[in-house]
Amino acid sequence: MTELLFRDDPWLQEAVATVTGHTPEGGILLDRVLFYPTGGGQPGDSGMLIWPGGRMAIATATRNPDGAVVLVPADLAALPPVGAGVRQVLDWDRRYRHMRLHTALHLLSVVIPLPVTGGQIGAERARLDFDMPDPPEPAAVLEERLNALIGRDLKVSESWITDEELRASPALVKTLSVRPPAGQGRVRLVRIGEGAGQVDLQPCGGTHVARTGEIGAVTVEKIEKKGRINRRVSIRLES
Repeated sequence: MTELLFRDDPWLQEAVATVTGHTPEGGILLDRVLFYPTGGGQPGDSGMLIWPGGRMAIATATRNPDGAVVLVPADLAALPPVGAGVRQVLDWDRRYRHMRLHTALHLLSVVIPLPVTGGQIGAERARLDFDMPDPPEPAAVLEERLNALIGRDLKVSESWITDEELRASPALVKTLSVRPPAGQGRVRLVRIGEGAGQVDLQPCGGTHVARTGEIGAVTVEKIEKKGRINRRVSIRLES
């Protein structure tokens, strides 16, 4: 099994690994992976791969149909040979902005407690789509409430439950379009706040900040009607 470093320590910015294979499309397989693979609305990480006598830019990371994480080179170049030791280096600024926005979207789902029908995260902006037949409160009101939650500097933590426990607690799942990362026997829950101060708990495989204060101020840019009952709420980082 590949060691998923991005899941165990989202703050890790560099790590060594061994090349275990190449895909027919020219991707790279490692025994331990620092790069988050595209999924759950969060883009795959980018960065560099360095080995004795070579280096290459990594454009993104994805998953094979069998679930293996694949590093995708940015350009056509000679791949590091199977068995080679490599050093992985993240584009940390980009990853950290994904972490900030991903956590902000969890809080947005608290401010707007409706089923989520879709979402997307970028390095500057992010959005959630909601099953929202009626218009929400004005953007300025949503923005004030969202920034108030961020400003409470709530702890972000994780715990694990079994697939069976998740099936027995369907209310934990807020997303209608993306199912939580189940099927491995256990599911990670991301919790915001502690004890009586807990504001959110939901299954998620993405990367997050340690405290909501790290997100910084956000702006609710716009609210768009997307179909008969769907509305899209877009946010951006102010810095």
